Amino acid sequence: MSKQRRAAVIGSGFGGLAAAIRLQSLGFQTTIFEKRDQPGGRAYVYHDQGFTFDAGPTVITAPPCLEELFELSGRRLSDYVELLPVDPFYDLCWGDGDHFSYNGNLDSLLKQIEKRSPSDVQGYLKFLDYSKKVFEAGYYQFVDVPFLDFKTLIRATPALFRLKAYRSVYSMVSRFIKNEKLREAFSFHSLLVGGNPFEASSIYTLIHFLERKWGVYFPRGGTGVLVGSLVKLFQELGGEIYLNMPVETIEVKNNRVQSVIANGRELSFDLIVSNADVMHTYSQLLRKTTRGVKVSKTLLKKRWSMSLFLIYFGTQRKYPEIAHHSVLFGPRYRGLLDDIFHRGKISSDMSLYLHAPTRTDPSLAPPGHEAFYVLSPVPHLGLSKRFGGIDWKEEGPRYAERVLERLESTLIPNLRQEIVTQRIFTPEDFHTELNSHWGSAFSLEPILTQSAYFRTHNRDSQISGLYFVGAGTHPGAGVPGVVNSAKATLKVIESDLLRGVL
Repeated sequence: MSKQRRAAVIGSGFGGLAAAIRLQSLGFQTTIFEKRDQPGGRAYVYHDQGFTFDAGPTVITAPPCLEELFELSGRRLSDYVELLPVDPFYDLCWGDGDHFSYNGNLDSLLKQIEKRSPSDVQGYLKFLDYSKKVFEAGYYQFVDVPFLDFKTLIRATPALFRLKAYRSVYSMVSRFIKNEKLREAFSFHSLLVGGNPFEASSIYTLIHFLERKWGVYFPRGGTGVLVGSLVKLFQELGGEIYLNMPVETIEVKNNRVQSVIANGRELSFDLIVSNADVMHTYSQLLRKTTRGVKVSKTLLKKRWSMSLFLIYFGTQRKYPEIAHHSVLFGPRYRGLLDDIFHRGKISSDMSLYLHAPTRTDPSLAPPGHEAFYVLSPVPHLGLSKRFGGIDWKEEGPRYAERVLERLESTLIPNLRQEIVTQRIFTPEDFHTELNSHWGSAFSLEPILTQSAYFRTHNRDSQISGLYFVGAGTHPGAGVPGVVNSAKATLKVIESDLLRGVL
């Protein structure tokens, strides 16, 4: 009987868990190494005074890519976790008090559009049709296809050109829609995967149709329950997970992975899948190798996504008028994004995303209380450093006050006097806690020249047995993105097994 092959997965974010489940289902004895004391990566959970705070992500879309992980072994996602529909998807808000209920009901959406700009009703329907075409090509044809060579890119080029992937999300939305607020309402989605709507490829308009096709969900008990369900499935399949065990080094011999060193222990594996930050993997875990040094220098020249500033807070009263997801736009759209993506500065006229999970699941806070987190996009550490730097230890508490002031003046009057618990998470925390290069929250920025073939490949081209999943590889960030990155990577691994190179 042949010896069972062993696989290591570094990091237990959604991408790492999806890869580990697929590897275990394929017959590998798989071990996950997680630096933190909980699985989930960015999907960490904080518990405080009876409140449950999901660190993120909070928007669950495309359930089929999650369901597929359970179906591999004849199981059902619904037996492990309940996904609750969120309606509206988002309450879109502006400082002048205007609200747009962005929901799954097309008639409701069209009536709201007509109220603002009658001429944009037909324009929106045309945009919806365009978004559907992008989805059918981008999601069904490319999302789980590994772009390992130029030939794959060439085959995809006609479709990408036909869909005008060279144009930005905002410019494509603007072709169909004239009202500025509606342009903002239908172009902000690329920010959910770290992309500037004025520069991210129009391929990311597929998110609009993806949400309309499958809806927006929240797991009962929080995102952490979904993570726990994936861990449970993985362990039922025979997989092992080590917490509080950061990988220090990937050992390579004769251009083939040999082992990992974690907490001073060396453990041998036939293949290694890294769900860690791609820069961290090359610059730290592969620091002893020529390949690691070389790729790190290349990655340093890349454009990295923005970071985030977050506040998790609980209140001693409820706010039934607040939607599960709210997006508060500032008075400047392009100007604020230029500050975040190019000028490296934080601005007083911030845009915010507010998450109120107790609107859907009251169990996440004590009776009569409400759990929240609010997110503000901010520059990554490298960009802010180029323009003088931001000391987040000093600036963090001040910026938190400004964020809460903004919420008070727009959505939640007298908020601060109702807060009973609060914590912040800054770009520095992304860097130290999650090993994110420059504290970038979404890895490489999703522009056309850093997508598909031009993104970190799902398999390293020089080190045999080294593979990648997660936000830094194809297809990119977001829960559907990283879960599908695992599917793309496992296609490569299966091909390598058939070719006898593993």
